[in-house]
Amino acid sequence: MQYWLVKQEPEDYSWSTFVQEGKVAWTGVRNYQARNNLRAMKKGDRVLFYHSGATKEIVGIARVSKEAYPDPTAKEGDWAAVDLAPLINLEKAVELGALKSDKLLCAMAFVKQGRLSVSPVSEPQFRRVLELAETDPP
Repeated sequence: MQYWLVKQEPEDYSWSTFVQEGKVAWTGVRNYQARNNLRAMKKGDRVLFYHSGATKEIVGIARVSKEAYPDPTAKEGDWAAVDLAPLINLEKAVELGALKSDKLLCAMAFVKQGRLSVSPVSEPQFRRVLELAETDPP
């Protein structure tokens, strides 16, 4: 199993909306590195859901329910999408400041490349986020 982080402004698509809908096609990614990360996702992989914008915090965990396929929103180019399904809310959101100040989490690709909307997370980093969130693994 692999681990990932996706980020989204809650004003555009929030965790609570995602949970209400029960699934989402993760489309609209227009960065080559993020696209390659989408293509590397496998069914069942765990995905940290990060609210960017005003709150800047990891709020939930999803899973990949369908592996990469051509992004139906792309008018041109070779872009990918995946389907995600929500798993659990974190007991306690993990803020960006906590990620940056943690010895293990400050090395996350997302922290180093803040504009990257889809990034890999190591298993130790994923487990550390769960620890900070006071949440059991799904």
